[in-house]
Amino acid sequence: MDLEGGRARRNSSKKDSWRTVLTLAYQSLGVVYGDLSISPLYVFRSTFGEGIGHSNTNEEIFGVLSLVFWSVTLVPLVKYVFIVLKADDNGEGGTFALYSLLCRHAKVNSLPNCQLADEELYEYKKDSCGGGGAGVSSDRGFAFRLKSTLEKRKVLQKILLILALIGTCMVIGDGVLTPALSVFSAISGFELSMSKEHHAYVEVPVACIILVGLFALQHYGTHRVGFLFAPIVIIWLFCISAIGLYNIFFWNPQIYRALCPIYALRFIRKTQTGGWMALGGVLLSITGSEAMFADLGHFSQLSIQIAFTSVVYPSLILAYMGQAAYLSRHHDVEHAYHFGFYVSVPENLRWPVLVIAVFAAVVGSQAIITGTFSIIKQCSALNCFPRVKVVHTSSKIHGQIYIPEINWLLMLLTLAVTIGFRNTQHLGHASGLAVITVMLVTTCLMSLVIVLCWNQNVLFALTFVLFFGTIESLFFSASLTKFLQGAWVPIALAFVFMTVMYVWHFGTLKKYEFDVQNKVSINWLLGIGPSIGIVRVRGVGLIHTDLVSGIPVIFSHFVTNLPAFHQILVFLCIKHVPVPHVRPDERFLVGRVGPKNFRLYRCIVRYGYRDIHKDDVEFENDLLCSIAEFIRTGSTEVSANDEIEKIERMTVVGTYSSQTISRRGENGDNNVDNLDSEETSSELKEIKSPQVIQQKKQVRFLVPESPKIELEAKEELEEVIEAREAGIAYIIGHSYMNAKPGSSTIKKIAINFVYEFLRRNSRAPSFVLGVPHASSLEVGMMYQV
Repeated sequence: MDLEGGRARRNSSKKDSWRTVLTLAYQSLGVVYGDLSISPLYVFRSTFGEGIGHSNTNEEIFGVLSLVFWSVTLVPLVKYVFIVLKADDNGEGGTFALYSLLCRHAKVNSLPNCQLADEELYEYKKDSCGGGGAGVSSDRGFAFRLKSTLEKRKVLQKILLILALIGTCMVIGDGVLTPALSVFSAISGFELSMSKEHHAYVEVPVACIILVGLFALQHYGTHRVGFLFAPIVIIWLFCISAIGLYNIFFWNPQIYRALCPIYALRFIRKTQTGGWMALGGVLLSITGSEAMFADLGHFSQLSIQIAFTSVVYPSLILAYMGQAAYLSRHHDVEHAYHFGFYVSVPENLRWPVLVIAVFAAVVGSQAIITGTFSIIKQCSALNCFPRVKVVHTSSKIHGQIYIPEINWLLMLLTLAVTIGFRNTQHLGHASGLAVITVMLVTTCLMSLVIVLCWNQNVLFALTFVLFFGTIESLFFSASLTKFLQGAWVPIALAFVFMTVMYVWHFGTLKKYEFDVQNKVSINWLLGIGPSIGIVRVRGVGLIHTDLVSGIPVIFSHFVTNLPAFHQILVFLCIKHVPVPHVRPDERFLVGRVGPKNFRLYRCIVRYGYRDIHKDDVEFENDLLCSIAEFIRTGSTEVSANDEIEKIERMTVVGTYSSQTISRRGENGDNNVDNLDSEETSSELKEIKSPQVIQQKKQVRFLVPESPKIELEAKEELEEVIEAREAGIAYIIGHSYMNAKPGSSTIKKIAINFVYEFLRRNSRAPSFVLGVPHASSLEVGMMYQV
């Protein structure tokens, strides 16, 4: 939690210090632009690799350069740097950041565990995105009608979720294809120094060895080699720009004329010579643009804008112009490889440039692999991906994580496509389709963000989606024409991952709906107590549940078969909210279940989709401190006959805050405790300073002798302390899913086979993984959904 506070302070300092901004811009060169900077290795080769490679003229070369120039200018520069980067979710970017913004401004989140109290989180504020406007107004404008339509129609909500999942799946597919394409293109320089037969035997094994080494190093974390990244990319960009300038002045100084868009239009019209088909190769010049938005959480808008506009963009343009200048004087060659990058490099510099290119390719691959880890963690936090093990490789940089299962899966898939294709053209077709699909999804989601979140005129959104959507649709259609030449791979990968993600989300939703429909009221507990003779035992019992109100069915199942529970019972709900981070002082939401003498509490622990959840002694201490603060600051006793789950009041209690803030309940209770801030601050200071005995799991709280504490509250606090010293037991549900009799065949397959297979082979929830075996008790339940 201290890390999060430090991170928040770091983000706020970005805006104040130019030194910090420039440092972040330098670091972003090694993390964000690795993939984009190595595109000159394969763009011209992929573009001229087919039909147009046999009858090239300067007009066609000028046309390709014009297409590349305007593609790099319009998509990475105009769309991402100047528009999309402003749609950050409290500093976080990526497909799920856009979806998170839409979930907050229009209630389209499919999991019904949202509370009104969540909307009062600091990062939930309506004007959090950078496009201007304070959120959707309450008038009858287009934005309001669109918001109402999305909230009323479940079909549109599902379409929105599927759209976000498609973009996510294509990012994962890009994580498979980009390392193979980057490494293959980097080592293609060997073909200039050996025969074609020998090159075929050397290229694939060398590429596989480099890829295995790349994935094997992932568990060390990017922070161990982070200082190598930026210098490598800077050296690479300097090399390609210097070589580009040399080729421009030495071979064709008139190449600047190709920057006129007329050449691009003429080239596209020449479909009979493959002009339309060549768009799939031109598309590779903008691969990596999405990384600027996806990796926004590690840097800042200004730092990424400075790095791209001042270093990356001019270097790439000079590199492409230099290659075109060389090709304009050598377009009558017979071999396709003469359209590669290395042939335009002066012969005495080819080997040094080859070595630098291999390192740059590894850096570019590293960036997309790390980005894949991050987006899978976001999906898992929002219940859209099976639970996986997340290892945080850096104690200082929040976003550097490592997921072992995904790492080895990516390695196997990358080796498979490398051995299967064995050439950059097919890999380029596959990677291009994955990238352009992500861009199309971003364009669609951005149009909704412009209207719903930025509260801008609908004409602005229509202009955005029509202009960039038309450009990206042209690239998308050209990529689809290469379906049999490799473009089928990202579609197949997306279909598999999409099935996994949607089935997991569907099963999770059905399980939550079952819990909601079968939860029991406090009246049931009051009614069965005398009849079955419930016994209260010493200690604290933590019952893990996904419900934010009511008593879970697992507890009734447990009590009916074993009529005993602990003297202090806490219904613990650990949930993720659609914000990237939750501040530590807003982490815990505490309420009471039943009368005070029941000693039943509900504690909702809220995390953002980028937060770290740690289950250790510190978490237990924070949890008990939050309950103690709730008791000391007072709570209203509610009669059992009032159906407490319908009017239950929850109080935000932060273990690092100086005062307790009363929040509205789940169904809109607007009562607010009138607390004297000075008195509350002093009391919380005392309760937040527990004496810790130097033994694991042994924490003792001191109840201060203060006349301001009521006798009843003091007795309750003493009972909590006594129960804590007696020990904590964890009661965890172990659910089995089964489709109801009479369900459709598709639902039976999805629930009985696919979801159950994923559940059995996925990790247990992070809460369960941190529970000591000696203190845990699993209660099995069969869910008929």
